[in-house]
Order: sequence, then structure tokens, then C-alpha cells
Amino acid sequence: MLEYITLPNNVLPPVAPYSHAVRAGDFLFVTGQLAEDPVTGKVIIGSIEEQTKQVMENLKLVLDHAGTSFAQVVMARIFVTDFRYYQTVNDLYVSYFNKNRLPCRTTVGVIGLAGNGDVEIDLIVYCGD
Repeated sequence: MLEYITLPNNVLPPVAPYSHAVRAGDFLFVTGQLAEDPVTGKVIIGSIEEQTKQVMENLKLVLDHAGTSFAQVVMARIFVTDFRYYQTVNDLYVSYFNKNRLPCRTTVGVIGLAGNGDVEIDLIVYCGD
């Protein structure tokens, strides 16, 4: 059975036709998040530090709404527009996890992202026992 999770319209309003997350069995698939202001829905175009922190906070909002946390993440995919941002993104990303239980991860360099952001992250979360 699938459960489609969408946050209230006043929190992270979708900028395209998607669900914030979909629960399929014991797994939760979280849509890629940009540095979107959670109230206005506009992408924040600031430093890579500001963008990455907002991306992680947006992921946290979705995880909280779905009743889970970063502790249950098994896979993350990070998309960046410039690999010069790699270490900065890593430093902020890892601060949201237990450093002894990091999820699997892929990082991909891309030409562009929606809203002209510089970083996007999606997650796969295990919600079983």
C-alpha cells in the first residue's frame, strides 16, 4: 500500500506536480528539496552555506511530517551545480546525522537545478523496525 505525503499548503508549497514523500511498505521516498523558503515557496539564492542549510531544514520538515528522522535515512542523493561546493555541502550535510551511522550516498554534478538553486537533496528512509 502506498501513502502519499504532502505538507499543508502553507508549508513548502509544491512548485511542480509532486508529493513531498511517498511511503511504500517500510520505505519512505522523499522528493528532492531545494533551498526553498518554506512559507513563500521561493528558492533562496544565497551562499552555498545558506542554501544547503535550508535544503536540510526542508528535508527535516518533510521527515518530521512523515513521523521519521534523519536517523532512519538509508540513502541520500545530492545534486550540485559546482563541485567547488562539495566540501561545504558535506560539512553541513553531515551535521544532521550521527557520524557513526551515515547513510549511503551519491553526489552528482549537474548543469542546473529548478529555481536556479545550487544544491538539491533527496532521501530514501527506512521506516521498519
